[in-house]
Amino acid sequence: MKVLVIMATPSISSFNNAIAERAVSYLAKQGHEVLFHDLYREKFPPILESEEIAKDSDLDPLIAKHCEELTSADGVVVIHPNWWGQPPAILKGWIDRIIRPGTAYLCEGEPGEVGEVIGLLAGKFGVVFTTGDTDTERERSYFMDPLETLWKNCIFGFCGVEKFTRRHFNIVLTSSEDQRKTWLNEVETVLQIHIS
Repeated sequence: MKVLVIMATPSISSFNNAIAERAVSYLAKQGHEVLFHDLYREKFPPILESEEIAKDSDLDPLIAKHCEELTSADGVVVIHPNWWGQPPAILKGWIDRIIRPGTAYLCEGEPGEVGEVIGLLAGKFGVVFTTGDTDTERERSYFMDPLETLWKNCIFGFCGVEKFTRRHFNIVLTSSEDQRKTWLNEVETVLQIHIS
């Protein structure tokens, strides 16, 4: 199995890095091919220019490579902190440039009409690990957990992915070493469900 792992966090000492390291290590030990991208360390260019929007656009070689990896992967794992109910801007730019028509979805219909959406990522799995410092009840009742909606419905669901899990770890700021060890073990448990 081939798994694309995308991480977006500016701090190399953050818990997101620990999650990514555990995920990559676990997947490799299980014999899977891992395609790992640390968007900040790689300085991924997040700006979507207008000439790149159309399905048949000529893509920059880096963007074409990421699109090919997404297409060829059996599953996608994304790791990022919750910033204002959103992913970091660099990851939003990755979504804008890689989760694109012809790669992740198609809209079929007559010119000038809103056509039927066909998810091109059907059959793949999606796993998202997020971190934050808001307690669970407040995240769900006050903020309505926007990251769950974004990843489950607006991105993976829209693109045809039905096998989806998001695991949110909180409150990271005040968590103990034992708590973080437990969370890292959960990373393996979540992945095991999707790769078995």
